[in-house]
Amino acid sequence: MNKVGHLSSAHNRFDTRIFFKQCQSLANNNRKVSLVIADGLGNEVRDDISIFDVGKQKNRFRRIFKTTNDVYKKALELNCDIYHLHDPELIRIGLKLKRDGKKVIFDIHENIAFQILSKEYIPKFLRKIISKIYRLYEIKKLKKFDALIIAEHSYKKYYSSLNKNLVTVLNMPKIDHLKKFYSDNRTNNEIFYIGGISNNRGFDVLIQALKILRLKIPNIFAHFIGPFSKKLIDNEQLKDIKDNFKLYGSLPLTKGLKYSQNSKIGLSVLKPITNYTQSYSTKIFEYMAIGLPVITSNFKLYKDIIDENNCGICVDPENPNEIAKAIELILTNPEKAKEMGQNGSRLVKEKYNWNNEEFKLINIYKKLGC
Repeated sequence: MNKVGHLSSAHNRFDTRIFFKQCQSLANNNRKVSLVIADGLGNEVRDDISIFDVGKQKNRFRRIFKTTNDVYKKALELNCDIYHLHDPELIRIGLKLKRDGKKVIFDIHENIAFQILSKEYIPKFLRKIISKIYRLYEIKKLKKFDALIIAEHSYKKYYSSLNKNLVTVLNMPKIDHLKKFYSDNRTNNEIFYIGGISNNRGFDVLIQALKILRLKIPNIFAHFIGPFSKKLIDNEQLKDIKDNFKLYGSLPLTKGLKYSQNSKIGLSVLKPITNYTQSYSTKIFEYMAIGLPVITSNFKLYKDIIDENNCGICVDPENPNEIAKAIELILTNPEKAKEMGQNGSRLVKEKYNWNNEEFKLINIYKKLGC
């Protein structure tokens, strides 16, 4: 049985893409899978996947240097046939593994060079410089890996020339994982969001839309599931509407989705930041899978799916009045909402699901002799 090592210094052990999709798919297809992680929660075995924890560091600097070295040491100890890396800071140790004679795949979850341009912890005057440096670094180093996996079709133009073994493996939902949350008969005036919570991801405009809506629909309530900063909620404006929403913090996907069961709408209103306009938001497909009409940003990427298939409404992500009108339209038209939800669910079953992506993942492993 071939031994596979997935390595991450930044993600949590039960990251949906890494653990529940890729690791589980490989384990179910006759590979011995190990996951090296750095979250401080210790070692364990789950679903025949051996999880090894190298410990969590206190700051980003130590994570980039100390943690990556610890991940490398554990990777060598495991002596796998192939290694699959998930974080930019691991490029360095990926090259060391190559020099050790190992096969290495690098998985590009995000267009990092674009992502850097919106990182709030980096001073604005440095963002473009750091972005360009990182892009040049990628171009030079990623050529040396055995394969590249990209999470979005839009990344091809940046990476296709770097590696002949490049494959797109999208973050599509596992349908079986979501079946129990499906409904086409939701009753409450509730709306639902799951994912990172920030103003770049639409939190501020959604709050403004709620303020508009509660004048017409006093019992409207929004569930926000996901990590958020203390700075985000230290806001006097939120006090006016505190009875109409709740922030739950980070929850595993299945626990978070419990709060969707009485909701009538799934939200994903991302601001027009370059990385967002070119990348699918996985949550919209999860919403569609469980029968939720989707309200999302009016980027071409989404309009081609949502508008073309009548699965929801695309809106200007910076216009709270337009967002409020879209929410009101769905909440007050149950038959229309039901039709949108059924259309979305059918589309995910036919096309936008993990089974199709799993096939591509397994094929690239086979191509590399694993």
